[in-house]
Amino acid sequence: MNILLEFFVVTFRVLWAFVLAAAKWLVRPKEKSVAGQVCLITGAGSGLGRLFALEFARRRALLVLWDINTQSNEETAGMVRHIYREMAEEAAAAAPGVAGDGEEDVLPHCNLQVYTYTCDVGKRENVYLTAERVRKEVGEVSVLVNNAGVVSGHHLLECPDELIERTMMVNCHAHFWTTKAFLPKMLEMNHGHIVTVASSLGLFSTAGVEDYCASKFGAVGFHESLSHELKAAEKDGIKTTLVCPYLVDTGMFRGCRIRKEIEPFLPPLKPEYCVKQAMRAILTDQPMICTPRLMYMVTFMKSILPFEAVVCMYRFLGADKCMYPFIAQRKQATNNNEAKNGI
Repeated sequence: MNILLEFFVVTFRVLWAFVLAAAKWLVRPKEKSVAGQVCLITGAGSGLGRLFALEFARRRALLVLWDINTQSNEETAGMVRHIYREMAEEAAAAAPGVAGDGEEDVLPHCNLQVYTYTCDVGKRENVYLTAERVRKEVGEVSVLVNNAGVVSGHHLLECPDELIERTMMVNCHAHFWTTKAFLPKMLEMNHGHIVTVASSLGLFSTAGVEDYCASKFGAVGFHESLSHELKAAEKDGIKTTLVCPYLVDTGMFRGCRIRKEIEPFLPPLKPEYCVKQAMRAILTDQPMICTPRLMYMVTFMKSILPFEAVVCMYRFLGADKCMYPFIAQRKQATNNNEAKNGI
């Protein structure tokens, strides 16, 4: 094709992509069904991972929960089983002989199950061994939610190398291991969905959490490159969604504060709201979701403004040192534990 003609075709497709994106803002796309599909969630024992598990359970997915904490993971599983029982009771209470709406016939309520595995996603061999167990005991994974995350809570020069490595392993490298474990079957079937739970700190950074920001930037880069690779391979049946929320009130960054005059307009996100927005994006095959939408503007401005202008904005918002109170609290808690243990 003549390059000039091809240029006009590409221009038209770019403009058409804008039209389709605008249309999705006006008309909400229909959510797809995940009923009966195997959904694996890392870091399912608490926080966003637990809430993702409950949301997928309400949509009748078969759940595989991974967490390093066995007890908290089992607690999540108990909540999921409670949701399954409620749905089964509602189905039993419905008038017998009434035909379902199609989706309800995909999988009987009595067959809904949740499987728990204790797995340290920061350890490659642990991920591969656990993945093999999942394939043998449950089946192939259709939806992979890479959610597990940690934060060290130390300034760079005060952070032990082991904690830096741990942050990178769990927040970034684990995405490679889980994806390598489950992507081959998705490619074979040309069906699946990979969700990367990153952070707004994977799009723009702040002081004091260099290891965390680097790990989230890495997760975002991994996700974007993977998405391009799937497009290049023309595997349009495999969807990807990048989740980049602002500060979420899960306790992970307890003490983090921006300027007090600004905070009422940009408070920490409620975990339930964050997950509901993410679920809407996942179930409508949205490639990326930033919550709140203001994060799109912040990312755009960071990309076009001079660095000194970005610094001025950070200082005005109180975002330049927003992590310092959090780090101070973590340091105090560490000192108290050491004193308590007689160290």
